[in-house]
Amino acid sequence: MVKSREFKRGIAEFNQQEFYACHDTLEAIWVDAEEVDKRFYQGILQVAVGCYHLSNDNLRGAIILLGEAVRRLCDYQPDYEGVNVELLLEQASQLLQALQQLPPGKTTEFFQQLQKKQSGKDVSPLDDDLLNNLFASCQIPYISITTN
Repeated sequence: MVKSREFKRGIAEFNQQEFYACHDTLEAIWVDAEEVDKRFYQGILQVAVGCYHLSNDNLRGAIILLGEAVRRLCDYQPDYEGVNVELLLEQASQLLQALQQLPPGKTTEFFQQLQKKQSGKDVSPLDDDLLNNLFASCQIPYISITTN
């Protein structure tokens, strides 16, 4: 299960899409973590920073960070420290694949639509079939806590 109050706060910030705050919270944990845990915390950090880049129209930064996160988190499946890593990896990988196909100049529109989708708001179709297919195939990642 999730151990520290700070880690719980970082997860809450992540799930509220407060990615910059999440980065600050988890970085403080990562710096002091034992070596075996460092890659885990860094992987979650990188998903958060990738989403932060995406929210700021930095497609290249989002792709790089999500790719690094996927590589780091693979060794911690299916769950670790109370986090459903398998689900987080699936979501991050699907988002990464969509972003790798996203046409230039569509980052902001794509991210805004993902936010609407996640919040349950009505989402109008995007202006081309590729965008609609990419949009349907992914979501903004969230961290699910395991119960065992």
